[in-house]
Amino acid sequence: MLSYLFRRLLLLLPTLLVVSLIAFAVMDLPPGSFVDSYVAGLLETSGGEYASGELIDNLEALYGLDKPLYVRYLNWVGQFARGNLGFSLEWRIPVIDVIGSRFTLSVIVSLASVLFAWVVAFPIAIYSATHQYSWHDFVATLVGFLGLSIPNFLLGLILIFAGYRWFGISVGGLFSPEYQDASWTLAKFGDFLSHLWAPVVVVGTAGTAAVIRVLRANLLDELDKPYVEMARSKGLSERRLILRYPVRIAINPLLSSMAWVLPVMISGEAITSVVLGLPTAGPIFLNALLSQDMQLAGAYIMLISLFTIAGTLLSDILLAINDPRIRYG
Repeated sequence: MLSYLFRRLLLLLPTLLVVSLIAFAVMDLPPGSFVDSYVAGLLETSGGEYASGELIDNLEALYGLDKPLYVRYLNWVGQFARGNLGFSLEWRIPVIDVIGSRFTLSVIVSLASVLFAWVVAFPIAIYSATHQYSWHDFVATLVGFLGLSIPNFLLGLILIFAGYRWFGISVGGLFSPEYQDASWTLAKFGDFLSHLWAPVVVVGTAGTAAVIRVLRANLLDELDKPYVEMARSKGLSERRLILRYPVRIAINPLLSSMAWVLPVMISGEAITSVVLGLPTAGPIFLNALLSQDMQLAGAYIMLISLFTIAGTLLSDILLAINDPRIRYG
């Protein structure tokens, strides 16, 4: 087990290097730069009378955009390795101050959505597989297809309308107006929990549907294998048999998918945050792309990539614990 983990840890360093190169390339791909967008804004506000080559040169020197590409990459990755996420060109403050608390809220919403998806999907998928072609199975299949086909933002709009129209409550946001800018207290935490259910349901619905479909299909494959009949012939109760053997094998693909579930939830939360008015990092990231604030956008991409790498390591550990054949192989 230790040698297995050591090999996985060794792979993290070259993976981080490749990820940083891709993230920086994404930052540099759009034509123009933040300075071009900034100068265009000045031209618009001044009626086309305020712009000069000297101004552009000074801004590029100020933000380090006049340096060669490799120098900018080395500076950026070196700062990131020291915990400095860069300087937001639009906000004119460090990136960590822009997205620090917002990214934390994004992670909390996404983790809660993943937990919601697994807690809801597991019993439904197991019951659906063990009662194949029953009306319960058809209902679960219908729910799965609906969850996969309805976009998150549309479900968010439906919740906003239903909450206001029939229940007289506001579904948007993560805090009530009086707690929006207040410091964290027990009352604010309770208010946060009372608002958390809406984004969790919206973001987690697609994940719930996907887990139901995958686990049901895998479990149906395992239930017909000889080892299940042998265990049943030994007198094991049906519940113990199902949970101890076929479910343990059927969840392997789900454990391996943990590498991308959380990053997908965080990135998928961006549009939902705009619709529901959530104070998370998603809307800030979208605005950074529009304004070409690539320091901010690149830091967001790197953080998502780090979560993917951490998820991959966690998946490898859980797979090795759940199925010894993997670590011995």
